[in-house]
This record gives sequence, C-alpha cells and structure tokens, in this order.
Amino acid sequence: MMGISPMNYILAAVCATAPLLVLKLCKSSKLDHIPSVGYSSWLGSYISAFKFVRNAAQILQEGYAKHKGKPFKVPTLNRWIVVIGRHHLEDIKKFTDDELSSLEASNNSFKADYLFGTEINSLPPHISVVRIYLTRNLGLCYPDMTDEVHTAFEELLDLKDNGWKSVPAVETMREIICRASNRVIVGLPLCRDPDWIDLNSRYAVDVATDASILNMFPEFLVPLVSKVLPNTGAGIKRAMKHLDPIVQERLRCMREHGDEWCDKPNDLLQWFIEAKQECTARQLTVPTAVTNFASIFPASNILTQALYNLAAYPQYVGPLREEVDPVIRQHGWTKEAMALMPKVDSFLAETLRLDGITSSVQRKAMKDLTLSDGTFIPKGTHLSILTSVIHHDSAVYEDPCVFDPFRFSRRRDDGIDNARYQMVGVTQDYLPFGYGKHAWYGCAHLGVAAHLFFYNSPGRFLVANELKTTLAHILTSYDVKLEDRVSRPPSIHWDENVMADPTVRVMFRKRANN
Repeated sequence: MMGISPMNYILAAVCATAPLLVLKLCKSSKLDHIPSVGYSSWLGSYISAFKFVRNAAQILQEGYAKHKGKPFKVPTLNRWIVVIGRHHLEDIKKFTDDELSSLEASNNSFKADYLFGTEINSLPPHISVVRIYLTRNLGLCYPDMTDEVHTAFEELLDLKDNGWKSVPAVETMREIICRASNRVIVGLPLCRDPDWIDLNSRYAVDVATDASILNMFPEFLVPLVSKVLPNTGAGIKRAMKHLDPIVQERLRCMREHGDEWCDKPNDLLQWFIEAKQECTARQLTVPTAVTNFASIFPASNILTQALYNLAAYPQYVGPLREEVDPVIRQHGWTKEAMALMPKVDSFLAETLRLDGITSSVQRKAMKDLTLSDGTFIPKGTHLSILTSVIHHDSAVYEDPCVFDPFRFSRRRDDGIDNARYQMVGVTQDYLPFGYGKHAWYGCAHLGVAAHLFFYNSPGRFLVANELKTTLAHILTSYDVKLEDRVSRPPSIHWDENVMADPTVRVMFRKRANN
C-alpha cells in the first residue's frame, strides 16, 4: 500500500462505519420479508457484516443449505445482499437493464467514479471500440500474443541448464499475463518496458485493494477516503508519462500519412485514438488502464490456480501433453490449434469451477420487481446468485469437491453440445463468466472494467486463448512442481473473491526429453 497500512484503513472503517452501519442495518424494513443469515439483531447484524469479509463463502454456503435455494439476505459493510437461487437465473435473463442492472451493481462495489475520476464516464464509446476491435482482430492479434507469452517465459525463467528454478507463482504469472495482454493493448515496445510492466502488474492489485478499502466505509465518507488512497491516482499519472509521447507521435503520423500509414500499429490504443482523435492523453490513459486491470487481474489469478493444479496433480501432465504435442506439430501456435485442445480447455474450466469467484452473477434492482416465485424485490436491492455453491452442488456435479480436469472434455466426447462445455461456455450449471447477455469472468470489484473488456464475449474469448496458449506452452516446454509442498495450496477468500495464495513458489525446469 506504498507506506500506508491497509489495517489503518480497516480500523478507521470500523470506527467510522459502526454507528452508520447499525442504523442502516436496522432500517432494512423493505427487506424484512426476506430471512437473514447470521445474527438478525442490530448489533448482531453489524458483527455478521464483518464476519462476511473473511468468511463469505462459508456464510453463503450455510444460507444456501438452510434455505434450499429460496431467497435470503446477508449483511455486508455497506449494504444488504439478497441471495437468490439457481432457478432464478431465468429471472436474471428476462429482466431488462432498466430493471436489473449488472453495471450498476458492479460499480456500486467497485467505486469506479472515485478510483478513476470523472473520465470513467466517457468510457461507453470505448466499450464499443473494444468489442469491435476484438471481434475483428481475435485471429490477427493471436500471433503477437503467443510470441509475447513465449518470450516472457524465456526471459523471466532464464533457465540456463536442466536444473530446477524456483519462482514466486502469482508474481510470475501476473507479469506474463501483463506482457501478453499489453502486446494487444499497447503493442511493442511498451509492452516490454520494465516500468510499464511493473506499473500495470501492481495496478491490477492496487485497484482491487483500494476498492475493497472503500467498501469498508459508509457512502458519505467514500469521496474523502478516495482522495487519500495513494495507489490508483498515482498509477494513472504514471501511465500518462508512458502514453503521452506515444499518443502524440501516433497522432502526428496519422496527420502526415493518413490512410497511407503503412506500418500503423494494430493495437487497442490505436483503436482508442482513431475512435476519438480529440481525446487528451489522460482520457486515453483511463480506458487503457481500466482495460489492463480487467485483463490482468482475473486472468493471472486463474492461470496461477491452474499452475497449482498442474504442479499438484502430475498424473495429468501426460494426457495433456499427448493432446498438445501433436496439435502443435501439425498446426503450429495458431488460434485454430487452441480450438483442438479440449483437454486443456477442460483443465482450465475445471479450475474455474473449483476456484473461481464466489458470485459472478450480480444485479441491482433499478425499480421495484417481483421474481417468478412471487418474492418482492424493492428498488435499490442488490441481488446475487452463488456461483461457487452451484459449482460445488452434488445435485449438479458428481464428486463436486474433487478436481477432475477432464470432467468437461468427457461430456464433449460423449457427444453433448460442445459449446456448452467449453471454458467460455455459459450455462445454468457453469457460471464463472456470469449469465445472460452480460457474461464475463471477473470479480465483484471489476465493475465497468468488466464491461469494457468482457462485455458481449470477445474479451473473454481473447483471455481464454491467452490462458490456453500459456498452459500449452508450459506443457510443451517445462516440467513443474511445487516448492516444499506435497498438496495443492488452498485459495484465499476475501469477501466474495477467491485468490491464489501469493506466498507459494513453483519450480520450473526445461522439459525432460523435450
């Protein structure tokens, strides 16, 4: 936290929030018809709200078991959340954005206006740019992204012989994803600039941390606290120093060469520039920074989780290599080759199922509503469907708590609809990317970032190819094992987020008999 301990904020939040939270939780009369999980008294609700931060998954699991899919509510530090069951997914799908808003629900948690400033309000045009750019260029940008994955591994691991080398897993995977994503976002040479890599690798964590801190304060204190949080604002200023000269040079080339600019960059930054040429450097920096956060934070987390699974369950390395090796020999490192790796896809899908976010389906009621079972939802209510509970339900999955890496590929082998059982699939049984027209992978704090990068699918397909490429490269090039561990490290749960343990080290060596 750059010299300011998060604990100081947390202690301050306790003091500042206590009186307001007690009053707020006592005034939940509009939701009195919905049962609570945890203590229901005014003081007990306050205690339950703080317990939720560290034990959200357990509390939500208990509520799900007790109420058997019927709605219940839980107190958080700044609002009540009404949890609804899997059978309400069709309700989520049928209501319009004017009735149930995913963007408003996310931004209430993410505090985007305070973290990114007023420029965040200019993002809707950039959302369209991202969708159009990625849809048109998924295939074109794949060779560059793959090249960056391979180069990043070679430079970061720097294996000189056949011996083992230990690296911090989370940090290393985050830097690799940062470089691969930025090859698409800002291109060469900036994507390899050490300061740019350090900035965006840290920024992904800093934004999530700052959002979590802001959510510990009552709403009226958020503007004040946001001004003293050092990380996000400093990150934007630091990014501007890198982007301003690049933007100015690109604008100059556009004026001089116009459509004849033969070596014009084909990256997201260039598309931002062309979409709105009158933008200032800061106005371009904000969507670039938000896109970085949205692409790096979730992808690096799930890649690390997959790496832990690969290292903890070596019995699956052989079958995965039997799939990957011939595909790469025949098709090379191409986007088409990634589509021919159902076991790699399944390995990642199973990782997402077991260690994805607690709740990927969240909405805010923009008006009074009634669900299909007759439950009244007043305006302003935050709704959540428990992804992790569904993913661990024995009525949905056989042996749901067991890591079965080929669970999804077997279903595809059985002739069941291929699209339904891919990593990027969205069904009522598999929800890491959410549900309905707003399907993405992310966390409760991604907010507008998720809409910018993952809204309407193309972003998540890019990330899926990035993850499959990275995992396939590890399989073809390296042997891996956990350092000083015999079992898979458990995930860390904070609020509704599920994170790979950042203290774990993984060992790499050049693949034997490569």
